[in-house]
Amino acid sequence: MTRKSGTRRRVSIVGAGPGGLANAMLMARAGADVTVFERAPRVGGRCAAIEADGFRFDTGPTFFLYPRVLEEVFRSVGRDLWADVPMTRLDPQYRLEFGAGGRIDATPDVERMKAEITRISPRDAGQFEQFLIENRSKLERFRPILESPFSSVLDLMRPSVLKALPWLRPWQSVAGDLGRRFSDPRMITALSFQSKYLGMSPFQCPSLFTILAFLEYEYGVFHPTGGCAAVSERMADVAADLGVKIRLSEPVEALHFDGRKAVGLRTRTGDHTFDSLVINADFAQTMRNLVPDRLRRTWNDRKLARSKYSCSTFMLYLGIEGRYDHLPHHTIYIARDYERNLDEIDRLKVLPEDPSLYVQNAGVTDDSLAPRGMSTLYVLVPVAHQSPTIDWPSQKAAFRKRVLRQLAKVGLDDIEGRVRFEKMLTPDDWENSYQVYRGATFNLAHNLGQMLLGRPGNRYQDLEQVYLVGGGTHPGSGLPVIYESARISARLMCDELGLAFPEVPSLPGQIPAEPLPQRRAA
Repeated sequence: MTRKSGTRRRVSIVGAGPGGLANAMLMARAGADVTVFERAPRVGGRCAAIEADGFRFDTGPTFFLYPRVLEEVFRSVGRDLWADVPMTRLDPQYRLEFGAGGRIDATPDVERMKAEITRISPRDAGQFEQFLIENRSKLERFRPILESPFSSVLDLMRPSVLKALPWLRPWQSVAGDLGRRFSDPRMITALSFQSKYLGMSPFQCPSLFTILAFLEYEYGVFHPTGGCAAVSERMADVAADLGVKIRLSEPVEALHFDGRKAVGLRTRTGDHTFDSLVINADFAQTMRNLVPDRLRRTWNDRKLARSKYSCSTFMLYLGIEGRYDHLPHHTIYIARDYERNLDEIDRLKVLPEDPSLYVQNAGVTDDSLAPRGMSTLYVLVPVAHQSPTIDWPSQKAAFRKRVLRQLAKVGLDDIEGRVRFEKMLTPDDWENSYQVYRGATFNLAHNLGQMLLGRPGNRYQDLEQVYLVGGGTHPGSGLPVIYESARISARLMCDELGLAFPEVPSLPGQIPAEPLPQRRAA
């Protein structure tokens, strides 16, 4: 196919999730003609909203962490994130209820946090500041790695990578690394449960990821007004203002190839050609459904089947009559025997007897999410991804009852009779309704063998003119790094297409030297 002189570079994006929308904004600003194809009737992917009977829930992410990356994306396209998406910085950030006894109201105020720690483990309180200092340095060392693509072995020899190696400690897990400083298992859990943001056990997750807890305390936990889905919705508005065409309820049915080069796609409206293709849909599912196995030298069906995947989640979205103003915005119950709970999920792949769970009671911060006098309760329980050892059709009703009983442990003991709306999702639903391979909601696992070169590349190595964004590529899962994946891929695409990437020269590096100032909704 020859190009007419003066025609714009055409970019097609499969999936209007956070990564796809961020990439669309950047590529449109760079001058490309961008079209996004989304199978669902609304944007966001796993970061979309569920709305019914006046209640509004986030489908997936509810913690908005480290806004700096998305702030820079917005500034790159001439917009102000804080003006477009009002946010509240939470304090307390969340409450931790330990089944083994004790409670911590986690706060970004260091002195108050030390007082919280003293209540359960006095000898660990003095270690908290040292944890922050150490992880501040660790994040600085890993910043260039999180911002750069990895395409060949030579990339592992970059000076920035070599400087970071002493901080990697590949022989240690997150929990093991924290055990160097903290003696009380509850404190180790308080700073390691964040590994579940990646769908991994802190006893298996690489020690690098102690930075996840650090990011919370250093840069804050935010609630966007309207939920995290509102961020996706606003990104779609901004993308449309930049000329991006977003085609909802239009799944991609096939991809067209010339050898290994992707040249077009087919939807219900016909065939569409492009110069670059961005895949934001679930990586494994998309490869299996849209890319012939013979074209995938690295990530063929055999490799996809034997790769390691994250855990899944059992979800309850509950619209409740009445309010729970005594309960914080975020509450996390940690099983009495947390290590056993994680073993049930990751190794045994059975339903937990004493499941840990997370509850969002967003109405204490945002009254736009429920009718007056009512509440939305978002309940998430980590469970195994799809496995023959769990039969969800026959077991989900009993597990739902178990989860409702668990809610009493965080102060919610009167739920059943007050439910006015309910939606349930199991790993089967994540795969069948949301096209998530094996229901692994956090994508490929983040073990060392599946990071950097071990992860599908931002410029996808098996095909030409194909780029990846989202949790299945580098740097990994979680909203901030998904936005970063979109930025990495956009830079690579601009280089290949001869476009100027929209930089933000007025801002410092991607990881600021100082914490973000507290920003609150007006």
